[in-house]
Amino acid sequence: MKPISRFAVLPLVLLAFGCKGSDTKATDAALNSDLSLASQANPVTAADSVSAIERARANAAAAKTAPVTNRTVVHHVYQSSGSSGASAARAPATHVEKNTNRDAAIGAGAGAILGAVTSKNKVKGGVIGGIAGGILGGVIGNNVDKKRVPNP
Repeated sequence: MKPISRFAVLPLVLLAFGCKGSDTKATDAALNSDLSLASQANPVTAADSVSAIERARANAAAAKTAPVTNRTVVHHVYQSSGSSGASAARAPATHVEKNTNRDAAIGAGAGAILGAVTSKNKVKGGVIGGIAGGILGGVIGNNVDKKRVPNP
């Protein structure tokens, strides 16, 4: 049997076992049981709309139970040539961390394995798969897998 036909037969076998005739009464009873348990889990249904008074009460209740955090806000005011203006605090300096080399190596390894497994000529398939996987992994690592890290 060819390797491709093995992959085609597996879903058919799973489909055949999954589609056996079943007792619909037992299924309906289990479904009804699950639905009744789910309705009992949260007996209070959410309101479609909340009035301003209800929202204020909910916010006041949440403020009482929320932990108190002290925040310090710093405003810098600079005066130059008789005019005053406020400037916002600058964000901390960050740099972009890219994982190009790591993702290229992962892609090359995965591509080589897949190329060798799926090809008739194992060496040629592994080389081509490794090259294609390395290029694709490098592109993904450079453009997608980025993270902003604050400078030390």
